[in-house]
Amino acid sequence: MEQQKQNQCEDNSILCDIKNFFLNTPKIKTLIEHKSPEEKEGISQQILQRIGVSVNEFSVLNIHKIGIDIPVKYVFEELLQWDGNSNYWPNQIARVRRFNGGLEKILIYVLGLEKVNLGGLLSNGIKFKPLFNMSAIKIQYATPTTDTDNARYLLYKCSGGYPIGIFALYVRSSISKQSETEKTQLFSLVAFNFYGKKNWFYSSLINPVWEKIHNRATANILNRMKVEFESKFNNEIFKQSFSLRSD
Repeated sequence: MEQQKQNQCEDNSILCDIKNFFLNTPKIKTLIEHKSPEEKEGISQQILQRIGVSVNEFSVLNIHKIGIDIPVKYVFEELLQWDGNSNYWPNQIARVRRFNGGLEKILIYVLGLEKVNLGGLLSNGIKFKPLFNMSAIKIQYATPTTDTDNARYLLYKCSGGYPIGIFALYVRSSISKQSETEKTQLFSLVAFNFYGKKNWFYSSLINPVWEKIHNRATANILNRMKVEFESKFNNEIFKQSFSLRSD
């Protein structure tokens, strides 16, 4: 963990985000691959069962997973704090803005640019459209009584610059039969069509490049989440233990 921290650039700058999220090789591989239509169909069925949304209509299906060795409840509480100040997200490149401060609607702006004032040239300046416009389909705060995996998730309808589809962050308890050793498994899911067109003409050219960039960034995001969440949790446990001994 210390070596991983040493390799990170901690300045709040675009160059730091490029290094941390796009050039850095993540310590833990996170991509869940589906190498055949049958594998993709199996994964699609699992998604439908878990979050009640079909992804069959989307040409791009991208899923990442990482184990985090702290309780599910704590991981989800950390996800609920996701905003423009989150260190595990490339906020200098893709700034998160909560609409009205809530999680129900999230806007992602390239370089954080929402508006540029041009002095007296234009009274209202120039407003930029968000790269991603995310509206919550469902935020599962509590585990359903029928769920044995302690699952919680954030599920969004995503539109904006180029992706039209869904985005989800999903957490559940680890399953020992699947050789999962940490307490919690965190999944990141993106499913969409470029510009809303499943058979977009340029998909075969753009998709491999997009996946390479997205996979590197997402893997680094999840790795940073793991380090940050585990560190914060263990520090809190230590403080509580020290306080009890002092009493």
